[in-house]
Formats: sequence, C-alpha cells, structure tokens
Amino acid sequence: MKDNQNEWLPLVDADGHVVGKATRGECHGGAKLLHPVVHLHVWNSRGELYLQHRPAWKDIQPDKWDTAVGGHVDLGEDIATALRREVKEELGLTDFEPEFLTQYLFESERERELVHVFRTVTDVPPAPTSELDGGRFFTVAEIEARLGTDFFTPNFEGEWRRLQALA
Repeated sequence: MKDNQNEWLPLVDADGHVVGKATRGECHGGAKLLHPVVHLHVWNSRGELYLQHRPAWKDIQPDKWDTAVGGHVDLGEDIATALRREVKEELGLTDFEPEFLTQYLFESERERELVHVFRTVTDVPPAPTSELDGGRFFTVAEIEARLGTDFFTPNFEGEWRRLQALA
C-alpha cells in the first residue's frame, strides 16, 4: 500500500479559506503548500489517550506513533465531514462527539498544514483499519516518558505540548 500522490487537496490561506488546489505529492514534496488536515485525540474514561502506529509505507513519518486520527481534508469537503470520514476510515468509529480544541499552522521541512484539532472521550474500542499499523491506549505518564525519544512524530509531540498548555 502507498499514499496516493495524485490525490487532489485544497490549498488554504491561514484563515482556512480555499485559495486553490494541488496534489498530495505537490503538498508533501517540499513546496510547503498550505493544506488543511483534521486530528482527533481519542481518550477513554480512564484518562488514557489512544495513539495510532503509522505504517512503514507512509510517505510522512513512517513507523512512528501519532495522534489517533490524522488526515487530509478532501477537495470540496468541509472540516466536520472530513473529520467523520477520517475517523471512520482509520478507526472504524462512527458514534462519537467531537469537541473542537484548537487550530494551528504546522510546518516541517516537507510540508505546511492548517491543523484542526478535536478530542472525544469513548470507551468503544477503536478498530484500526489497514490505513494504520495498529494502535493502543497510553497513559499520560507513558507519553511523557517517551517524549523526545523519536518514538512519536514531531507533529504529535508539538501538539501534545500545545494541548497541555491549553489544559
């Protein structure tokens, strides 16, 4: 399996207004074209956070642990629809209540994303699909102990710090 480099993504300005379109390959190829993504942090009632393990075939941050759900907004799709689609595609969850937390710009050496961050609490066990290489719930202590060890994606680590500051 590989990511579809020809998939069309919307390009946005810093406020999230669509200003054009580009392929996934163009967005991830170093041109730093700003494109929107959705993230969902999935907590259980015990205060543990579910994280996904990124497959080795991913074009960005393969074989790392990351936010439970992270995906691109498709061309012509709104944020709420993209979030529900990505959660179903990655974890098989359909019955959840997302809570909006924040929006921020993420930039790496290869890409720029306008990240829309949500959270939910559920005790329905996620059922990772073939888009992921599994996942599991982590305690806050486990997460804190592994920060800075190259275990997580840089995006997750930055987002974790950002969310801890909001708490």
